Amino acid sequence: MHDLQASHVVLRRSHLFQGLSDRALEAIGELTEKVSFHRGDVIVAEGDVGDAFYLLTTGTAVVEQHGSRLRDLSEGDFFGEISLIDGQPRTATITATSPVEALKVNREHFQDLMDQHPSIRLELMMALTERLRRVAPSPTD
Repeated sequence: MHDLQASHVVLRRSHLFQGLSDRALEAIGELTEKVSFHRGDVIVAEGDVGDAFYLLTTGTAVVEQHGSRLRDLSEGDFFGEISLIDGQPRTATITATSPVEALKVNREHFQDLMDQHPSIRLELMMALTERLRRVAPSPTD
């Protein structure tokens, strides 16, 4: 098991979790697993089962969809939140462009957590909405 206090600090810095209470952050921190990847490792692959959420704590990665580069990720960035909600296949491939350390939360545990802390569900929906507005060709209200 990793240091829960360190996980709490990292989670607090993430845009996704900034508005959450300490209690909610502690609950999420208890579900996290620290994972590491080498430069060039595929962290998740487009089309694979979406079974986890990741929050980068160190390092960089690239997001690609259908072979096209979409954006770069660095400390504090996260991915996999869509799969946490719907369990559908990954919509993009994430590849480490440097050594990466991340916090990982499995879908099953996260679903239980959202049932216990509705504020987490709301914050996640707000983050998803923000992301959709950025990438949608012509979002409507």
